[in-house]
Amino acid sequence: MTHTTVSLIDVKRDLPGAVALVMDEHGVADIVKARPEVYVKVNAIDFKPYVFTSPAVVAQVLDYCHDAGAEKIYLMENATQANFTRLVFHVTGLEQTARTHHAEPLYLDEGKQVPVELPHMGYRVRVSRHVKHIIEERDSVTYINVPKLKTHSMTVLTCGLKNQYGLLAHADRSPDHNWRLHRKIADIYSVIRPDFTLVDGTVGTAYGHYPPIALHKQSLVPFNMLIGGTDTLAVDTVCARMFGYSVDEVKHLAEARDMGLGCADLEQIEVLGEKLGRFRRKYPYELYDAFPHDVEIIRGEERNCLEGCDANTMALLQVLYLDFDGRGGFTIVMGKGFDRERIDAIEGKVLVAGPCACEEVGGRLVKRLGKKNVFFSRECNDLAGTTGALNRLMRVNPLKMVPINPVKSLELLAQARLHRTTARITPIIPW
Repeated sequence: MTHTTVSLIDVKRDLPGAVALVMDEHGVADIVKARPEVYVKVNAIDFKPYVFTSPAVVAQVLDYCHDAGAEKIYLMENATQANFTRLVFHVTGLEQTARTHHAEPLYLDEGKQVPVELPHMGYRVRVSRHVKHIIEERDSVTYINVPKLKTHSMTVLTCGLKNQYGLLAHADRSPDHNWRLHRKIADIYSVIRPDFTLVDGTVGTAYGHYPPIALHKQSLVPFNMLIGGTDTLAVDTVCARMFGYSVDEVKHLAEARDMGLGCADLEQIEVLGEKLGRFRRKYPYELYDAFPHDVEIIRGEERNCLEGCDANTMALLQVLYLDFDGRGGFTIVMGKGFDRERIDAIEGKVLVAGPCACEEVGGRLVKRLGKKNVFFSRECNDLAGTTGALNRLMRVNPLKMVPINPVKSLELLAQARLHRTTARITPIIPW
């Protein structure tokens, strides 16, 4: 007996019809009609092309909710560290999409942050008061999750469950952004579960979730699909299969399954629309091998978490190198359990990434090389710190990474700070 259904719909040339079909198949109009205060969460970590939910897909979701009787619609996100949501929404067009399709942009990094308990992790994290409102009023508001279909260099897949990591305040993302990340993602899902998840699979990504523009030919996958359902875990299970992965290969999905948070068994999921059998490739999630040859990478032998210091540091290194002509000529040290002779042989400038490396060799390197030559990223996946350090080491001005007039960028930053943003933002002047 099937326990749940997931729609897998080829968009063809009819995006409005495809969105309406998926949402109709799962009774979303009835949900909205019963709970007309609607919150739509997109994936808008950054404004780099193909890393955010398509505004065209978002527009159709907003129109559908409006037509179904929504009285108030919010389009919400909290962008990744080193960025801020107001800027991402402006550059990607999501702000304009919200305002012209019956929704109010909601920047979750701005305003009051309040605590929420993660029961399986055993500690509290902070979220926007708006997110807390959704959690506390779960039976009277509608929450729709609209992520983008992407592989991920740290978690294999980022879809419905992983998209909710963006609900956390920046300061609470780094703790356990290491080998325990998978359980933390599942635990967030245990606290707040969407009424409906619609995955934008129009264009997927391989080789991680943040492909450099220079690697779009290798990284972009034109699936032209929408994937949707009321059981987010089941939706993600189908998405994993599209990329060629089982649930056990995507650890946060396995954690959610083991917590009893939904269906993760393809034999018990009825797929409506296209056949999963048409997807026969296994797409790589590891970063494409294209890095500066004059940057030495020293990884600890005892521990070096892909989910923490490694994968995002390498992804940023790659993007700055390929897309912004970033310079090399330095060393990156991360993890723990180092060969002291190799550490003592380092010359020139060095980035020490993560708390393990900072504790083990940070002081030793400063003593020998001097403070001006040693850069630190002190937390697990300290994206803001890592970006700032690599901007300086590679001589890439962060303002040049934003594809709008720098004056407008600064204006948006001023507005975000006026509204009490809690985003961890890369220093504007890197040197």
